[in-house]
Amino acid sequence: MIKGIGRDFVQLPSKENLYWTLGGGAGALAAHQADQYVSDHIGGNPTADAFFKPGRVIGLVVPLGGSVATYAWGRLRDEPRVSHVGTDLIQSQVVAQALTMALKYTTRRERPDRSSLDSFPSGHAASTFAFATALERHLGWKYAVPAFAGASYVAASRLPSNRHWFSDVVFGATVGIIAGRTVTSREAQPYPVSLTAVPGGAAIMVAPRRFNR
Repeated sequence: MIKGIGRDFVQLPSKENLYWTLGGGAGALAAHQADQYVSDHIGGNPTADAFFKPGRVIGLVVPLGGSVATYAWGRLRDEPRVSHVGTDLIQSQVVAQALTMALKYTTRRERPDRSSLDSFPSGHAASTFAFATALERHLGWKYAVPAFAGASYVAASRLPSNRHWFSDVVFGATVGIIAGRTVTSREAQPYPVSLTAVPGGAAIMVAPRRFNR
C-alpha cells in the first residue's frame, strides 16, 4: 500500500487533473462571490444547523472507517477484489488529506467563525468526495450515487456551523475528486465522466460503461 501511495503522488501531475483543478478553481472563484451571502443567511441558522449536524460526524467517521472496514473485510474473507477496493479507498483518503493540508497551510484563509487560519479547502468535502469517487470507479454510478449524495450533504454541513466558506467546500470537493480519480487511474476501464478542453472553454464528457460481473 505504501508503494501505491507513492505512485499516486507521482501520478498527480496530469492533463486530466489540470483540467479538474482549473474547473474546480473556476467553480470556487464563482462561489467566492457568494461566500458572505451564504455565511450571512445559512451560518448560525438553527434549523439548517440541526438538519446538517449529523454530517459533521459522518464526514469524520465514514470515509476512513468505511475504507478500513472494506479493506479488513476483504483480507479476512480472502476476497482480493474487496480488499483492492478498500486499498484504493484508503489511498484516496491519504492523497486527499495530504493535498488538503498542503493547501490549508499555504493559503492560510481565516474561517468564517474566525477560529483559525486553515479554512481553505474543506477537509470534510475532500474526504467524502474522494471516497465517493473511488467507489464509483469500482462499482459504477448505481452504488456511487448515494455516496455522492452523502458527500454533498457532508460538504454542506460545514456551512451552517460557520466552519467553512462556500468556496472552501466547492474546492474541497474538487480535491476529493482529483484524489479519487488519481488513485484509481491504473484501473483497466476508462472513466465514465471526464473533463476535457474544447475551443473556447471546457466540457464534461459522459460515456456509458459496462462492467464484468
